[in-house]
Amino acid sequence: MRQPLSALSGTELFSIHQVNHLPDEQKLRVYRRLVPHRVLRLFGIDPETLADSEGRRLVEIECPSGTSSVELVLRHAWNAQDPTVFLQIADTPNNQIEVLLFIINDPHAERFDTDRLPDGTPTYFGTLERNVAEEVRAMKAGLAPGQVRAGLSLTRRLIPTLEQFVTGLHHDAVYIQPLAYHNAILFERLGFSYMLGLGRMEWIHKEFAPGGLLFGRLDGSTPFRQPGAESNVRGRSWAIHDGILGEPYTDVKMYKRVGVHAGVVTFPNAVW
Repeated sequence: MRQPLSALSGTELFSIHQVNHLPDEQKLRVYRRLVPHRVLRLFGIDPETLADSEGRRLVEIECPSGTSSVELVLRHAWNAQDPTVFLQIADTPNNQIEVLLFIINDPHAERFDTDRLPDGTPTYFGTLERNVAEEVRAMKAGLAPGQVRAGLSLTRRLIPTLEQFVTGLHHDAVYIQPLAYHNAILFERLGFSYMLGLGRMEWIHKEFAPGGLLFGRLDGSTPFRQPGAESNVRGRSWAIHDGILGEPYTDVKMYKRVGVHAGVVTFPNAVW
């Protein structure tokens, strides 16, 4: 059985802000709880030191004292180009624990440069710039918007890890803002409900049905707006990423009660 977070720090902890005040080695002991053991076993990473067989630490943790957020980057190998796990968590002003961003990459999968232009300019997940040629390649390879590599299908393992972590901070829920439509559908499947955006998600589903506004906009005018895209989660998400809504996909916030599956479904019988 894992030790409680209080046993790792010598004090009761209730927030990221408190953890960030701990000495560095105590912070590492607390924050390594955020890495799913399956990832560590898969790549032969020591679960205590988070180092490779040569003793080189493969995790970077940005959590300066006085701040209320933590950014954890874990690479599968010392010189890996991309992180295998990227996780950013923060306290909210009303004392919640919110996941700002998490990514799980398969480091051995083909890379698609959807995150940067040919000259290296970052796209910020396609929100400021877009490398359309790479997005088309990624879409045809079965990736969703925002992905540079295929995932490891470990998100289901990360959610219990997050639940255990927030429980250790005496919270009973974890909060998250999905960056894209497919993220929201995935979180629904993992038991999340909506604080904000349920009506928006239901509207999107209704308007992708035959005769709907979004269905009519799947006119083949771009590679991401092909007829038939409405029938699956990735197709819808790429069309939304391409601007089919007429506005950004925002104002969606979700939460999951620890140990509770909310059972919310806004895209019934969806295929990925």
